Amino acid sequence: MDDNPPTPRLLPWTTPGDKPCYLLTDREGGYVARYADDVEALQLGMGIGMLAHADALIDDPAADARQLRYLSVQLRAALQDVVRVAECRGERLADQEKGSDQRL
Repeated sequence: MDDNPPTPRLLPWTTPGDKPCYLLTDREGGYVARYADDVEALQLGMGIGMLAHADALIDDPAADARQLRYLSVQLRAALQDVVRVAECRGERLADQEKGSDQRL
């Protein structure tokens, strides 16, 4: 049995005040953890979709400033999500590496 306390997991969403949310559990694969995994996958997929949309709009000579401004707002939101996913996954990787080092 592992006597180490659970490590908080950074979740891929924030509070309404834009503060980070964490999950503290000693269970792997619980409901909230699986939901967070699904949200991360959705955020990454939406980011990929935004890039495809950006390519088309940027290449369109008829695109006006309003469309490009809207695109930039959406790309900023997608980038924020992708950075949060990277932070979440990076922290989990670091925790896994620490755990494997302690077992040696």
